[in-house]
Order: sequence, then C-alpha cells, then structure tokens
Amino acid sequence: MDTPHDCESVEEIKAALQKNNQALAMEKIKEYVDKQNNIPLNIAITGETGSGKSTFINAFRGVKHGDAGYAPTGVRECTKVPTPYTHPNYPNVKLWDLPGVGGKHFPADQYLNDVGFENYDFFIIISDTRFRENDVKLAREIQRMKKKFYFVRSKIDNDIRAQKLCQSEFSEAEIKEQIKEDCIKCLQEQGIQSPQVFLVSSFELHLHDFSLFIETLERELPEHKRNALLFAMPNINQQIINKKKEAFQANIKWYAALSAAVAAVPLPGLSVGVDAALLAHVAKQYAVSFGLDVPSLENLAKSTGVPFKDFMASILSPLAATKITPDLIIKVLTQCASAAALMAAEEGSRFIPFLGIPAAMALSFTTTYRMLNFILNELADDAQRVFEKALGCNTTE
Repeated sequence: MDTPHDCESVEEIKAALQKNNQALAMEKIKEYVDKQNNIPLNIAITGETGSGKSTFINAFRGVKHGDAGYAPTGVRECTKVPTPYTHPNYPNVKLWDLPGVGGKHFPADQYLNDVGFENYDFFIIISDTRFRENDVKLAREIQRMKKKFYFVRSKIDNDIRAQKLCQSEFSEAEIKEQIKEDCIKCLQEQGIQSPQVFLVSSFELHLHDFSLFIETLERELPEHKRNALLFAMPNINQQIINKKKEAFQANIKWYAALSAAVAAVPLPGLSVGVDAALLAHVAKQYAVSFGLDVPSLENLAKSTGVPFKDFMASILSPLAATKITPDLIIKVLTQCASAAALMAAEEGSRFIPFLGIPAAMALSFTTTYRMLNFILNELADDAQRVFEKALGCNTTE
C-alpha cells in the first residue's frame, strides 16, 4: 500500500504530464526515485559488553577485518560512545554500535537517554548467554517508549560445537530448541511477555534463525523502511534475492516514466543518451544489491573459500562484475533486436507532425521498461547462480 507521500508524488507527476510540463514531471520523478533510494534506516545494536555486537554489525554489512569501516571486536569493552557504522553500499543504512548496557559508563537506568533513544528505528538486544537483568530493564524501557526491539541470542555456533563434543547422541535441532526455550523462559520470568528470540551465528548468517529474523523485521517495519533494509541485506537465501527483485521491479515504472518525459524534448539523440545513462545508473544499483560487483564477489570468495574465478564462471550477464557505463548499456541494447528496433522507431517518430512526440514518449517508456526488466532478470539469475556456488549448490539450509 502506498504511503501518503507516495500518493501525493503520483498525483503531482500526473498533473505535470497532463499540463505538458515535462520539466516539472522530470523533477518530480527524480525526487520520488531519489527519496525511495535514500530513506534513512538507523538500527541500534545493544547488549552487554562482549556479547558479539560488533561482530554482528560487521557480518550484516558484509565487512571483513581489514576493510574500511570494520567495527573493532574483542572481549574488552570496545565501544565507549554510540558509534555509527554505515553500510558500504547503502549510506542511508546505519547500524549503531551502542555501549554495553550496564557498563560503568552507561548504567541501565540512564542508558536510553545517554545513547539518544529517539535516533533509532528499532533496537536489537544481543546476548551470548541467557538474557540478563540489564537486558530486560532495557527492553521494558524501549517498550514503554513504544519502539520495537528484538532479542538475538548470538554465538549459537559455539554452543552447538560445544554440545556436539560432549554428547554421544547429538541433535542440533533439539539443542537449538532447548537454548531458545531457555532464553524465552528466562525473559518471561523477568516480566517480558511473548519475547521474540532469534538464534544467530554472525559467521553463518544463512543458518539458524537469521532468515526468520529478517522476515520478522520486514513484516513489522513501516513500509517505506522495508526496501532500505532489504537492499542492504546480504544474499543469504533465495527468498532475499526474489524479494529484492520484486522491490526493484516495482520501481521500474518510474524510471520508464522519466525516460518518456525526456523523449518529449525534440532534440536528436537526447532520449537515447539520457536513457543509456539512466539504465546504467539503475543497473549499478541492481548489481550492487545482488552482490555482483567485484568487491562483493571478492569478499564472498574470501568468506566462503570458493575461488573468485568460479563465481565469474557462473555469471552470464555482461553487466555483472564489471564497470557499468552508458556505452556498455548501448552495446547491450544494440545486441537486443527488440530494443534496437524500439530505439530506432522512437528516433524516427519524434519528428512526425502532431503525433510524433506522443509516439516517441510511448516508445521510450516501453523500451526503458522492457530493458530494465531484462537487465533485472539477468542479474537476479546471476545472483542465484552465485548463491548456489557459494553454498556448494546446497540451498536447502
């Protein structure tokens, strides 16, 4: 469902087009698209010192030790003040590493005021053992102030490994269920009703409850914040890839409308040039979000042990793992017979008296709409192939 702002933007664009005010229509479309791509999302990560907050932040952002923006980790209290860590590809998404609740610098009863409670969209309370008194105090205060919070039980891989070593009959599912039930019971005994607890390993985000956690966030976040979260997410399963594709698909009509508005300007070659630049800009967004840019693929190779060349061998689109430029887009377009024919028809129709401009606008809209769908489908398919390669073709986890 569209937000009131979305509906207002749509009406403004329609009104501008109906009045044949192409410049205003272009301005409104650009404003709308820019706002959709730059909605701020501020996520607070809190918990007691040593619970794994910084490790979680690094994993969520796909940042490894030695990378720019790496959040320092360790058993000592690393974080003295609320510290923002910007997503490397989506600067509108920030994860805030908050000081350990209950530490000597931030007593629990003053914590929310001291860390700037109002700055965050929701809170993730992390613990590597049972959730303690300070965690519960914090949750109650967040609840009182009517914001969302979630309990993440971290380092679950350590617990599973330890239990496996000391049990002759080992069941990972039973151990995880026992840990979750223990956390929930502990929180309920301290007065938290129906607590949501998610078991997570920051070193294996595709396993355990992380997918369920993201599904919960998507369901409970305001609609205009969901895409900001979704686009910044690592591709931990096929569902994430599909959801990204659907979200990108929903915005294609706006880029096509912008292309149509440009086509109304009777200058030879203008529309093709703008369309190529527009398509290049959008294709870069797709490639980065799907993890098909070179830095993302190199990081994936390091974290999975799969050689970079193996990922490259599974990629088919000429727009993946390369520098996407308007010239490359035009090359791809000319190799697609239907797109080339539509572009030629648009240029030819532009100077037909009376009917030329409306025809050029319709053809430009159609060309951009079809090409963006084509590019999106190809890159989404490549993302799926890379994902399968990363997990050794095992996508059942």
